Amino acid sequence: MVSPVLISLDAMGGDFGPAVVVAGIRDYRQRHGGEGVRFLVHGDEAAIAAEMKRCHLTTEVCEIRHTDKVVAMDEKPAQAMRRGKGSSLWNAIEAVKTGEAGAVVSAGNTGALMAISKLLLRMAISGLERPAIVASWPTSRGVTAVLDVGANIQCDAEQLVEFAIMGEAFHAAVHGVARPTIGLLNIGSEDMKGHDDVREAHAILRGGGLDLDYRGFVEGTDIAKGTVDVIVTDGFTGNIALKTAEGVARFISTLMKEALTSSLQAKLGALIALPALQRMRQKIDPSAINGGPLLGLNGIVVKSHGSADAKGFGNAIRVAVELTRSDYMTKVGTSLQRLVTVLEQPPATVLDKVPAEESLQ
Repeated sequence: MVSPVLISLDAMGGDFGPAVVVAGIRDYRQRHGGEGVRFLVHGDEAAIAAEMKRCHLTTEVCEIRHTDKVVAMDEKPAQAMRRGKGSSLWNAIEAVKTGEAGAVVSAGNTGALMAISKLLLRMAISGLERPAIVASWPTSRGVTAVLDVGANIQCDAEQLVEFAIMGEAFHAAVHGVARPTIGLLNIGSEDMKGHDDVREAHAILRGGGLDLDYRGFVEGTDIAKGTVDVIVTDGFTGNIALKTAEGVARFISTLMKEALTSSLQAKLGALIALPALQRMRQKIDPSAINGGPLLGLNGIVVKSHGSADAKGFGNAIRVAVELTRSDYMTKVGTSLQRLVTVLEQPPATVLDKVPAEESLQ
């Protein structure tokens, strides 16, 4: 028998509000069963109740917590913290803080979600500055966890090592890999490549004191190959890579649709190849990997794309449920404490041994 889970949802966030959030609950239950999973749905009661009726969801599954206050998608994080108390976003996160819910999912304002989550939940250990957002990236070998993909524009060596620890625990919890392999994204695989922070993180990870299966530097082409299970980078690079990949996936889908409907012969060929084409479409569909947890918080917070459809939001719910039922929080806490010990006696770094690479060649 699975353990019961209560998930808190911000129904008013995202581009479509309750229409997608409630339909996302239905999608999750249809595809994953939903045994033992209940929901606290925060937002406008009338709008949520109407969507629940349309999706045939009862109050035994979804409990509505009414509020007419909403954090706008374009609201600045500082404003959201000052004015957001009592909003659907704030109340959804607060349910995790009080222990009522095991996790929160929101498709709302990313900056506000991060700021309010940090304010209410705090970071997992002292010294962590900001959470990291992780993306589950489809590859030729399955799925690779990539982080950070937008929370931290600039990262020092210690933050990159923290991401490696959190990414390993996330991948084990959500994707079931007992000992995930880890790579550090760089412009080349040689020790002298990259800037100082990347090479310093490489030295710490290679030192072996963290008990991680670290495989060294990887390049951009290694992401889609699935060379390692977890790829670590700063939020600036990770966000550009993620959005580029999503754009390319949609571009390929558009080209395929145009090509396969361009003539009668093409349509007949597409009909014959339909099962294979559907499998390919599912593989590269961004909604199939929607749901990026904010790792490093003292609680489970999952960010859904603001433009996600019901399937995408349902997948974000799946991620929240799996993290809640795992030992993710305990594992991350143990590993981060180990990092503190390692940093007190840092290993010799490659920075003292090799000059920085002056070009991208």
